[in-house]
Amino acid sequence: MSILKYLSKISLFVLSVAANSQTLPTQDVLDVLAPTGRLRAALYLGGPTNVIVNATTGKMSGVGYEIGKELARRLSIPYEPVIYETPKLLVDEVGSGNWDIAFIARSSSRKEIMNFSETYLSLEQGFLVTADSPIQTMSDVNQPGIRVGVPAGGSVISRVARVLTDEQLVEVAMPDAADLMRSGSVDVFSANKGNLFAISDQLPGSRVLDGHFTVDEFALGTAKGREIIMSFVNEFIKDIKSKGIIKAAGKRAGIRGVIDH
Repeated sequence: MSILKYLSKISLFVLSVAANSQTLPTQDVLDVLAPTGRLRAALYLGGPTNVIVNATTGKMSGVGYEIGKELARRLSIPYEPVIYETPKLLVDEVGSGNWDIAFIARSSSRKEIMNFSETYLSLEQGFLVTADSPIQTMSDVNQPGIRVGVPAGGSVISRVARVLTDEQLVEVAMPDAADLMRSGSVDVFSANKGNLFAISDQLPGSRVLDGHFTVDEFALGTAKGREIIMSFVNEFIKDIKSKGIIKAAGKRAGIRGVIDH
């Protein structure tokens, strides 16, 4: 074998090992991260940023779902998604022991009861209107009588309240958003644009308005008191970001409105 071919094989081997290398936690970290021997990942329904469940097949998809699955694979333990209808119901069970990690956007109120990893996904937060809506710009939304749907317990609520009145906001379950807009129960829907574009696909002619009023930063969260796992969690997030795993998951989920870092 020529020296060139030998070096080529060595290089391919090194690249292969690097591509498949896994950052593994120590046993004491694993005992806190997954105390039941399963990775119980809290997710909420309705958007490609988190999890969508196919009504016919029951198959799950979404960025949060895929990240949890990848983490369980690396830990060589079973993956157990714990599904909530709304972000509020998920957050209400922080510290309950019913789940180990959550995929959710940071907010000031959540930081009081949760620790968060570094951001793995950033999206603009904005507004969606129906095809026949007279609303053309974000400034048009702030008018008396305009009802704005928001995900129940979502991080968008405290942020959109800075530009709208509390009386305008209607908290709803994300899976119901398209039906509520179609029926006229809400005039506008506000969420991150990944979710808004997914909802707009169900409403022909609907429009995601240009611009944004803030940014949703998604991270892996866990209850306070479990700080021992955070170094490993951050290494994991950095690794899957650098290897394009999150970007690939976003493409499979069809997410739009992502802010590249």
